[in-house]
Amino acid sequence: MQIGIPAEILAGETRVAATPETVKKFAQMGYKLVVQSGAGLAASCTDMAYEEAGATIAATAADTTRDADIVFKVAAPTADEVANYKQGAIVLAAFAPHANPHLDAYAARGLTCVAMELIPRITRAQSSDILSSQASLAGYKAVLIAANEYSGMFPMMMTAAGTIKPARTVILGVGVAGLQAIATAKRLGAVVEASDMRPAAKEQVESLGGKWLDVPMSDEEKAKALGTGGYAWTPSPEYVRDQAVIVDKAVSAANIVITTAQIPGRKAPVLIKAETVAKMKAGAVIIDMAVSSGGNVEGSRLDEIVVTPNGVKIVGIGNIPATVATEASALYARNIFNFLQPQHDKESQSLKLNREDEMVKPTLIVDNGQVLYKKP
Repeated sequence: MQIGIPAEILAGETRVAATPETVKKFAQMGYKLVVQSGAGLAASCTDMAYEEAGATIAATAADTTRDADIVFKVAAPTADEVANYKQGAIVLAAFAPHANPHLDAYAARGLTCVAMELIPRITRAQSSDILSSQASLAGYKAVLIAANEYSGMFPMMMTAAGTIKPARTVILGVGVAGLQAIATAKRLGAVVEASDMRPAAKEQVESLGGKWLDVPMSDEEKAKALGTGGYAWTPSPEYVRDQAVIVDKAVSAANIVITTAQIPGRKAPVLIKAETVAKMKAGAVIIDMAVSSGGNVEGSRLDEIVVTPNGVKIVGIGNIPATVATEASALYARNIFNFLQPQHDKESQSLKLNREDEMVKPTLIVDNGQVLYKKP
């Protein structure tokens, strides 16, 4: 079977879906691999490295995908791209199916589309989870971006001319990205506070040296939060009011704020109101990591840095993993390899997707030309 790895065409997407490391592994399994020339350059993967790993280099995207039984992508292909795909090919990418306008075009081409971001959160799927791998890198880089935009210092420093206070940093949302942001900010010397709707996150925050911003919860709310893992419970009006007060107080006094809250398939919740931003000190920096799905911060704009009248920078970078393309590509490529390896048939040296596999079934948004995904 032939695997095609075309270059990404989405503006600002510097990642690549396969690296020489994973190309070599697939080649050893019996696959033929074709990589578009220059596809990996922004991720430090040269054409020569791909060739040494066993791939063939093609001049154009069409030459890469025309005969490919399997196509690896980072961003979802457009209708124009799939017009050059082999009829019935299997395509793996981050499809964002809830907002993807090309599902019918995929079906018309007879494709089978595997949405890597829909891999379920089960133990054996962890090594294939692109959301976790990319979020971890994004949480790390978000802190570095904040440090670069902030005109002050993160650590406390004692000098003959006086003491510099450490930066007060608030992290809202303590998932994979939030935890990495906490750890990174602490390593840089900041004082860190964090909040999340999951009570279990308190222990994780404190284990990293952060202070938990505690919002009072009734016994009923605690039971709901624990019963759903903290991701699907609906808070009471009292909880929402108390949370807003605590967030307002912490953010108003912060030098750095990083927000990470996103809900797959839905608009990101607004965590920070404009009136709270207006209370912050001049020079404070907010990194809105949810800006591509609507934003956690009132006033944030996709791929822009907004400076408010009171001197606060609101940074809205929509694709933070692309700013660390080398490592982001390496992890993404390994995620794909880890996902497909159990689906490889050694006898025929080909891919045979087990559509009833609990790790595969939830990812199939289009299968053999039939649209399976139901948009919310």
